[in-house]
Amino acid sequence: MRELQGPTGAFGKLHHSVMAEGALSPKVKELIALGISINAQCESCIAQHVYDAMKAGATREEIVETIGITTLMGGAPGLIHGSKALDALEEFSKQG
Repeated sequence: MRELQGPTGAFGKLHHSVMAEGALSPKVKELIALGISINAQCESCIAQHVYDAMKAGATREEIVETIGITTLMGGAPGLIHGSKALDALEEFSKQG
């Protein structure tokens, strides 16, 4: 991983900058990122953005509604990967 320190460090800075408070709140940004992650079918991204959305104050209802929107826009793959977001939501909810 040492060889990737430059790119990963730059990506971390970009992530921090983009997800900071702005015209959109961090919570809204995380819900958008979750929807994109579901449609991109990136399982690790899905789990991370469910966790980050919860940390930013997103409610279960907001996360479920986000999953519904991605199903509308992504069809069956959105539904399949949306269920992975529900699994992550359940797991993180148990952890408190």
